[in-house]
Amino acid sequence: MMEKVPMTASGYAALEVELKQRQSVERPRIIEHIAEARSHGDLSENAEYHAAKEEQSHNEGRIAELEDKLARADIIDISKLSGDTVKFGATVTLVDEDTEKKAVWQIVGEPEADAKKGRISITSPLARALIGKKKGSTVEVVAPGGAKAYEITKVEWR
Repeated sequence: MMEKVPMTASGYAALEVELKQRQSVERPRIIEHIAEARSHGDLSENAEYHAAKEEQSHNEGRIAELEDKLARADIIDISKLSGDTVKFGATVTLVDEDTEKKAVWQIVGEPEADAKKGRISITSPLARALIGKKKGSTVEVVAPGGAKAYEITKVEWR
């Protein structure tokens, strides 16, 4: 059975854009590199040819991975979600109980997680600890750097 991959509509669109780019721009460019390298003669000692073939292999692997994720996508429309309980798509404001530092995270699907942009995967330890909790709750997360406690100060849908 194929497991569905939950993601937002914007996450799905981003994967589609990457797939199109890899198929219509990267693939022809790599094929051109291979043809050019092949024209230089002996393939056994042609580093340019081997590098281009490796790049092709990487690109085709990523294309297959993207096609698989898109085929199994379960698009969740966050604009239709509401409530004060943390679940997929929620944007949660947390305060670290030790340092009083505030952090804002949106819980998204694995393919679109990006910590630099404030998006964490539904499968991450922090997201798993937050799911089902409400504003005012305290959650404890065991992270590689040790246990951390956070208070949920806001649950939003945007």
